Amino acid sequence: MRIPLFNDKVVKKYLPNYLKIDRNEIAAKFQIAKRIKANFDSSMNIQDLMKIHSKLVKKIKYKKFEKILKKDIPEKSLLDLKILIADKIIEKCEFCEHKCKVNRNKQLGICQLPNKLLISSEFVHWGEESYFIPSHTIFFYSCNMLCKFCQNFTISYRLEKPIEITPKKLAEIIDYRRTFENTRNLNLVGGEPTPHLNQILKILKNVETNIPVIWNSNMYMSEISMELLNGIIDVYLADFKFGNNECARRYTIVRNYFDIITRNLKIASKQAEIVIRHLILPNHLECCTFKVLKWISENLKEKALVNLMDQYFPYWKAQEFPEINRRITVKEFSLALRKALELGIAVKD
Repeated sequence: MRIPLFNDKVVKKYLPNYLKIDRNEIAAKFQIAKRIKANFDSSMNIQDLMKIHSKLVKKIKYKKFEKILKKDIPEKSLLDLKILIADKIIEKCEFCEHKCKVNRNKQLGICQLPNKLLISSEFVHWGEESYFIPSHTIFFYSCNMLCKFCQNFTISYRLEKPIEITPKKLAEIIDYRRTFENTRNLNLVGGEPTPHLNQILKILKNVETNIPVIWNSNMYMSEISMELLNGIIDVYLADFKFGNNECARRYTIVRNYFDIITRNLKIASKQAEIVIRHLILPNHLECCTFKVLKWISENLKEKALVNLMDQYFPYWKAQEFPEINRRITVKEFSLALRKALELGIAVKD
C-alpha cells in the first residue's frame, strides 16, 4: 500500500527530486554514478584517486530514468572508483570523525566492526516520517556515538548478535522489496551506517532498481566520507541532537559534536535534499533545542525540512542522569514548536 503524499506542498517544496525518483521520472544518483566512466588504476594512492573523483562527481546531474537506463555500464565507473577509495580508507579507517586509523581488515576501532557487512535487521518500515513510508529500512550494526539514551541500544552497543550478509544478497532483497512491496526508498540507518560505507557502496553497485537512497545518520562522519557520499545519496535524514559540545560529550562518546555536525549539514545541503531530525530532550530546551533551531534558521531554513521529535523516552542508561530521566512535557514540546515556527522553519513529521 502507498500513502499518496505527492500533493503535499511542503514535501514537494523540500523533497522534489526524492518524489520524482520514487515515481521513476528521474534516476537515483547511484544509478547515474554507475554509468559514468572512470579511468583509474587500483595501485593509485587515495589522494590521486580523489582528484579523479572530484572531477567525475561534477557530472552527477539528475536525468530521466529511461535515458539513464539505456546507457551501458562501463567496465570502471565512478561508483567503482568510490568503492576502491573506500576499501583503501578502511585499511587506515577514518570513515567517522573518531578517525581511529586502524586497519579494519585486522583490527577493531571504536565502532568494533571488522571489514564485513553486518546488519541487525531489514524490513519494510511504517514508523518513519509520513512522506518516507513504506520505507525499506536497513539497520546496520554498531554505532560511533553511543548515546546514553539510545532506543536502539542493543544494536548500537552490540548487545545482540549481528547478521552477516553479502552486498549482492542484500541488493537482491532491496530489488525485491522495491519491485513487489512498493517500498518508497532505501533507508540506510543503524546503529549508524557510516562505518559500513565501503560495504554500502558495494550494495548499491548490485542494486538494479531505481530507488531513492536515504542516509539516515547521526552525521558524525569525516569530510572524506561526505565526499564519497556525494553523487550517491538523494536525501540526508540527519540527526541534530545537541546545541553545544558539552551536552554531547556528557551523553555520548564524541568530541566537538556541534562543530562537526554543523559542518556536515552544510555539506549535505549542497549535495542532496535534507530532512533534519531533532529529538527534544527534557530540560534541554535552552542549551540544545533552541540553539539547534536557531542554527537551522540561520543556515538551512530554505533547504531543510525539520522533524521535531517528541518521543524521547529514558532508555538504556538515561536513568543515570536525573535531568533526562523522564519523558518531555507537553509544555516543552509546545515551546519547541513555537520557537521553530517563530524562526520560520518548515516543520513536518
